Amino acid sequence: MAAADASTGSVRSGDVGIFYRRFGTPGRTPLLIVHGLSYFSYDWIGVASALATGREIVAIDMRGFGQSDWSSSRDYKLETLSSDAMNVLDALGWRQAVLIGHSFGGRVALATAGWKPERAAAVALLDFAPDIAAAGRRATAERIGRQPDLFATLDAALAYHGEDDTPAARARYEAFLKAVPGGFQLRRDLHFRDNFRKALDSGQSAPVPAYLWPMLSELKVPALVVRGSHSDMLDAPTLEKARACNPRVTGIELESGHDLAGDNPDGLVRVLRSFLDANRL
Repeated sequence: MAAADASTGSVRSGDVGIFYRRFGTPGRTPLLIVHGLSYFSYDWIGVASALATGREIVAIDMRGFGQSDWSSSRDYKLETLSSDAMNVLDALGWRQAVLIGHSFGGRVALATAGWKPERAAAVALLDFAPDIAAAGRRATAERIGRQPDLFATLDAALAYHGEDDTPAARARYEAFLKAVPGGFQLRRDLHFRDNFRKALDSGQSAPVPAYLWPMLSELKVPALVVRGSHSDMLDAPTLEKARACNPRVTGIELESGHDLAGDNPDGLVRVLRSFLDANRL
């Protein structure tokens, strides 16, 4: 998938700067994309470029990720992440946007739509619903929770994450790592690693907020939930539960694993474009 040029910028939000990539030109309803815990805005360049015809799209790096700042106070509460998204919309002068969130970013998108319904024209939850499958939860905890402070080499980072040494994977990790004394540091605050490590050590993981299902049930705007057919994070019964909880929810299964934008970007673009067109967004 060819990628269009994007401009970049940063918005001050509390104690951090939020980095973003901006695509397209003003026109139809703009889109705000929020990545997941193992991803960052770089991963959305291809999809955003393909969708940015006659509209603006912004993909952010959440605080603590990518080129956004790490919070000195380790403030990564869901309320704060939602406020960051709102501050980006305000800085861009967007009264409303379609809020698109992948994985943990879906939690941010849904909560933001629930708390600030006047700012959400629609919501798209990509391989996310409020119930997370046990297998995916465990795999995520192991991968992030066992992460070392530093990787000696880029190759070591690729190997740790089970990535083949392809030009695309190498380019991605060159963007997601920064050189520091002693090696390379992943551009994700170790706060997230430390939280998963505590969960692994204690055998108790933090529950998904109970208010997210009511938020999805009570949405008054169009909502899309897309499940990767091979996902270990969102299972088929939970997709059906999401469909049933609100007549405004459209549930779709796409041939993909959890990484929809990486595994099947063309299919994801088609699904998102169809949803936007059907709702005249």
